Amino acid sequence: MTLYIVRHAKAGKRSEWDGPDTLRPLSDKGWEQSQAIAEKLVELKPSALISSPAVRCMQTLEPLSKATKIEIFADKRLFEHGDVAKMIELLEDAQDSTVISSHGDMIPEVIKILQRRGMEIGSKPDWRKASVWVVERIKNSFTSAIVMAPPQ
Repeated sequence: MTLYIVRHAKAGKRSEWDGPDTLRPLSDKGWEQSQAIAEKLVELKPSALISSPAVRCMQTLEPLSKATKIEIFADKRLFEHGDVAKMIELLEDAQDSTVISSHGDMIPEVIKILQRRGMEIGSKPDWRKASVWVVERIKNSFTSAIVMAPPQ
């Protein structure tokens, strides 16, 4: 089974945003990145789209949602500053070819925990915005992962 874990694309700067951080949207560059991610992942025939409820994470998957006609499901276990163990539970339960959008604090921690549990990392880690981790799983055992660099 393969899962795709996407760090949200570029958003506007926190320091320049007045509202709640969960409502901070993608920047123009972020929208370009989200479109490029969609073009890449649509070919892999995703089965489900799950995102942090943060606007920037949901927006990162919007072009893929439009291209696949798959609705994005918001899951609080993917929120920034969340419980990493709960995010791992979500990954364990996700169906094959699910695309998951989360944050730059959650994804590295999840990958590092899975690596300590024996998952092999087949590429140099990349934590930049709009990077996509391709994670292989057999039942609840995560076996290997590589990362696709963000679109430029």
